Amino acid sequence: MGAGHPECPERLDAIEDRLLITGVGDALVRREAPQAPLGDIELAHDRMLVAAIRGLCDQLADDITAGGPAYAQIDPDTSLNVHTWNAALRAAGAVIAATDSVLAGEMENAFCAVRPPGHHAERNKAMGFCFFNNIAIAAKYALERHGLKRVAIVDFDVHHGNGTENILSGDDRVLMVSFFQHPFFPYSGFEGHASNMVNLPVPAYTKGMDVRELIEMMWIPRLEEFKPEMIFISAGFDAHREDDMGQMGLVEQDYAWITQRIKDVAKRHSKGRIVSSLEGGYNLSALARSVEAHIRVLADL
Repeated sequence: MGAGHPECPERLDAIEDRLLITGVGDALVRREAPQAPLGDIELAHDRMLVAAIRGLCDQLADDITAGGPAYAQIDPDTSLNVHTWNAALRAAGAVIAATDSVLAGEMENAFCAVRPPGHHAERNKAMGFCFFNNIAIAAKYALERHGLKRVAIVDFDVHHGNGTENILSGDDRVLMVSFFQHPFFPYSGFEGHASNMVNLPVPAYTKGMDVRELIEMMWIPRLEEFKPEMIFISAGFDAHREDDMGQMGLVEQDYAWITQRIKDVAKRHSKGRIVSSLEGGYNLSALARSVEAHIRVLADL
């Protein structure tokens, strides 16, 4: 995104360092993310959006050769460079490959440490640091390529996953549950949503215990009733109390608790099958600690 931007390469470095010093990384099976086939990305996105992003990256490469700019602005907060196309393909490719591996029984669950994030990307619009909607692509892939009948999406980012809702709203094969700070970017999700969306807008400074109570009251009954065959997680950690991108009050133990509740549902209905993909989280220390807590639960460590 450019120098000084919160969505930066150091995010993944911080996660990697934390997994290394805690020994958690030693217990994990690691895989390199492949590039996603364009046909799979187009399960969730309009072909014109895919072509536009590719074209912008190609144009930048030509411009840089001629001494032009290194970045192109998508919106005031989001820019791309010559490497964005490859990075976005690999981010989407990670969740697709993880979906294949989990459904093949090679692993019970997977966490995808990827950039760029995805849950703000709509069917025909890139925005909010996001280009392709990794989790929406994976959900559509599980339904269309693997023939699953019901999948659930859990989004605990501090921002509403407007892109995921835009792509999957009204699709009865998908149940999406989320909480998010409101009013807050992207100023959506609090009214007029479809019946397959369980949106929980919460005010700034909401703490973890209040979120836990809402999850028990609102998420869990719907998930139990829906009986998903697989669960996808938009794992944003910017609702942490140390993260300046939001004003909520979660801590690592809250993310561990949420992950355990999701895992309980997956064990009952989904053969334990979970694919989680990184979304937000911009305080590097809080992000790394929260991802560690999330992974410890997923991996039974």
